[in-house]
Amino acid sequence: MDMRVKPTQKMKLVMVGNGMAGVRTLEELLKIAPGLYDITVFGAEPHPNYNRILLSPVLAGEQTLDEIVLNDWSWYTNNGITLHAGKTVTEVDRVKRVVRAGDGQGGVIEAPYDRLILATGSNPFMLPIPGRELQGVLAYRDIADTQAMIDAATRYQHAVVIGGGLLGLEAANGLMKRGMTVSVVHVAPWLMERQLDDVAGRLLQQSLEQRGMQFLIGAQTQELVGGEDGRVKAIRFKDGSEQPADLVVMAVGIRPNTALAESMNLHVNRGIVVSDTLQTVTDPRIYAVGECAAHRGIAYGLVAPLFEQGKVLATHLAEFGIGRYIGSLTSTKLKVTGIDLFSAGDFMGGEGTEEIVMSDPAGGVYKKLVIQDDKLVGACLYGDTVDGSWYFKLLREGRSVADIRDRLMFGESNIGDVGHQGHSKAAAMADSDEVCGCNGVTKGSICKAIKDKGLFTLEEVRKHTKASASCGSCTGLVEQILMFTAGGDYSATPKLKAMCGCTDHGHQAVRDAIHERKYLRIADVFAGMGWRTPNGCATCRPAVNYYLISTWPKEAKDDPQSRYINERAHANIQKDGTYSVIPRMWGGETTADELRRIADAVDKYKIPTVKVTGGQRIDLLGVKKEDLVNVWKDIGMPSGHAYAKALRTVKTCVGSEWCRMGTQDSTQMGKDLERAMWRMYAPHKVKFAVSGCPRNCAEAGIKDVGIIGVDSGWEMYIAGNGGIKTEVAEFFTKLKTAEEVLEYTGAFMQLYRLEGWYLERTVHYVHRVGMDHVKKRILEDAEGRKALWEQLQFALDGEPDPWFEHQKAAVDTRQFVPIQPVAMEGSAA
Repeated sequence: MDMRVKPTQKMKLVMVGNGMAGVRTLEELLKIAPGLYDITVFGAEPHPNYNRILLSPVLAGEQTLDEIVLNDWSWYTNNGITLHAGKTVTEVDRVKRVVRAGDGQGGVIEAPYDRLILATGSNPFMLPIPGRELQGVLAYRDIADTQAMIDAATRYQHAVVIGGGLLGLEAANGLMKRGMTVSVVHVAPWLMERQLDDVAGRLLQQSLEQRGMQFLIGAQTQELVGGEDGRVKAIRFKDGSEQPADLVVMAVGIRPNTALAESMNLHVNRGIVVSDTLQTVTDPRIYAVGECAAHRGIAYGLVAPLFEQGKVLATHLAEFGIGRYIGSLTSTKLKVTGIDLFSAGDFMGGEGTEEIVMSDPAGGVYKKLVIQDDKLVGACLYGDTVDGSWYFKLLREGRSVADIRDRLMFGESNIGDVGHQGHSKAAAMADSDEVCGCNGVTKGSICKAIKDKGLFTLEEVRKHTKASASCGSCTGLVEQILMFTAGGDYSATPKLKAMCGCTDHGHQAVRDAIHERKYLRIADVFAGMGWRTPNGCATCRPAVNYYLISTWPKEAKDDPQSRYINERAHANIQKDGTYSVIPRMWGGETTADELRRIADAVDKYKIPTVKVTGGQRIDLLGVKKEDLVNVWKDIGMPSGHAYAKALRTVKTCVGSEWCRMGTQDSTQMGKDLERAMWRMYAPHKVKFAVSGCPRNCAEAGIKDVGIIGVDSGWEMYIAGNGGIKTEVAEFFTKLKTAEEVLEYTGAFMQLYRLEGWYLERTVHYVHRVGMDHVKKRILEDAEGRKALWEQLQFALDGEPDPWFEHQKAAVDTRQFVPIQPVAMEGSAA
C-alpha cells in the first residue's frame, strides 16, 4: 500500500504589492506554469495594476488614467487571482506563514502562503524641513498624487518643484501644461546630474526655459512657509530669499519601502536583500522584486531591470529552477514631448577613458561617447537620440569598436552596408535589435506579431508585444516599424528567404512541391523545380532529402550521401578527427550488464574519455573511425540516432518509483516515449524530458516536449530549447493517462515533422506557425490528432537501426576502413 501523503490542492502564492514589477512576475508565471498556484494579491491603492511610468503624460493631459491601466479588473478574475485592492498589509507571520491586512471595517483579512512575494515598491523621499506637513505639499509617486496636482492646477497659479531630476522635470512639464507658472529648484550645478553631463544638462535647461519653465539652480531649500489657512504660500531658501508657491512638489528621490520586511525581521540593507534568484537571504520561501529589492547592493528604480527580475523570479516560482538575475545595465530617456535625450553607462568618463564629442549648441545637438580599452562604456546624447538603442546594444555586448571608431559618432546607418544609408531607422535595424528596452522586445518579434496576427494599430502592437507599453519613449520607432511592415514597403505575403544559392525557392515551396507533385527522388526535385546547380549543395541536399522521406515514408528512398557526417558515420565527429559514441539508455536507465560491456569496450579500444552527458547518457569520446563498427558490436546497444536530426534523449527523474515527492512514474513514462519514437528523424534534433512532480528535476521546462507529473496525471509543455538562447517551453495541455501522453506527443512530433523547415527547432517552428495553429491541429481536432499519431507510427514501423542493420539502413561500412597509403615507385618498401 502506498502510504505517502500527496498534496490535494494547489500551492498558495501571496503577493504584497500590485505594481508593475510584481504583476509582470505573475504574467510571466501564468504564461509558463498556469494553474500551479492559488494566487492572492494585496494592493494598497484602490486600483488595478497601472503604468506608473505614464503618470507624467496623464499629468500633462496627454493621456487619461483609464488609458494607462495595464491589467483591468477582469484580468484578475479571468486568471483566478484574488485581489484585495485598497488593503494595506500590516503583518506577516513567518512561522504560521500567514499574511494579514485590515479590511477597512475593523476586521482582518488573512491569507496563508506557501510562497510570498514582497513587491512593496518605494516611497518618495520628503525633505526633513519645517513646513513639509502643510497643505499643498506633495510627493509625486502614484495616481492620488497625480490627481491632487491636477486638482491644484485648476485653483492655483504658482507651483514649485523641488528636484531637477527625471521625475521632477516631468512633474514640472505637466503642471506647466496645466496652466501653472512653474519654478524648478535644484541644488546641483546642472539638471539631471545623474543622467547627463554638464553640457547636456545646460542644453536641457535652455530648451525648457524657452518653453516657459523657470529654474533656481544651486538654491538650497530651508523651509516651507504657510499661510493662515494652513496651506503653503512660499518656499524660503538659505540665503533668505523666497519664491511664491501655492503648490510644492518634492521630487528629490525615492527610498525602498522596507517597513513590512523590517517588521518580519528580514535582512534589509538599502532594500530587501535578495539573491540571484530573488529569494530573500533570510527566508527562502519569501521573494522580493522591484524597487523594494536590493540585489548585490543595488535597488533599481527603472522599469527594465524590474521586468528582468520578474522574468527570472517567475521561472523559479514555476519550479523550473532556471535563470539568474545578475544585475542590469540601465539607460535613461526623458518623457517630455519634443525633448530627446538619452544616456547610459559611464558617460562622465574619467581616468583611463577617452571621449568622442560632437557639439552643435545652435542646432541643439550634443553627443558624447566614452571609450575604454576599445569598448564603448558610456553615451550621452541630446537632441539626436535616434542611435541610442544601438549604442546601448554596444554597451551591453561589450564588443570592440576599434574597427568602427572613426564612424561611431555618426550612428548605425553609417556602419556596414552603404545601402542602409537614407533608410528609416526601422529599415536599418536587424531583427535581433532591441526596440523596447523596458520590456526587452526586439524588432523581429514586433514584425512577426504584425504579420502573423494582422496588426494595424499601435495599440494592437502594444497589446500583443508590450513594445512602447511602459515608458513610451520607443513609440515613434514602433510606429515606424508598424508602417514599414504593414505598409507599402512590405507585401501582404512577403517573399520567403531562398533555401540556398542553388534556387530561388524557399523551404515551404519545396515542401509543398514534393507533396503536390509526389517527388520521390532528389533529382526529381532539382529537375522539376529548376535548380541552378544540377547536384545541389551541402545546404539544400540534406533538406530536400529530409522533406522527401518525411513526406513519403516507405516510398521515397533515403540518400545517406545527402546527410551530414554525423548521420553518415552514425557517430559524433570531434575536433581531432575521432568520434564519440553514445549508447542509448532508455529513459536514462541502465543495467550492470550494459555498464560492463561499455567498460570492456573502453579498455579494449583504448577510448580515452568517458563522460556522463546532460541527457543522462554515457559518452565515449575519442573512438577511432576504424573501431566504430566493432565498438557497436561489442557494446550491443543502439545509438545510431544519438547524433542525428532525430530524437536524441528522453531525460527523466526517478519519479514515484523511488522519490518521496514523486506523483507519477516518470522513468517508465520516459522509457515508453523513447521506445515509441527513438527511430524518428525530424527537421532538427529533438529532446524530451519527464519529471515525476512539479519540482521538475528533469528540466522539462526547456525541452522540445516536457512532461510533468501532477496528482491528476500529466502536464505537457512544448517548444522549449536549452541551446544558445534558452527558451522556456509553453504550457500546452493537461493529460490523464500515459497513453494520452504518447498520442499527444507523437501527434505534435508528426505535425512538426510535416510542417517544420529543415534545421528549424520546435521553438522556432511554433513561433512561426503560431501556438493557436498547433492547438487547433492537436487539441481541437481529435480525429486529426489520432491520424497524425498513426502516421508517425506508420513512418517509424520497420525503420532500421543503423548500428545493427547496416545493409537495411544503407550504411556503407567501407567508410570505416582506413585508407592504406600507396607506396610510390622508387620509395623504400
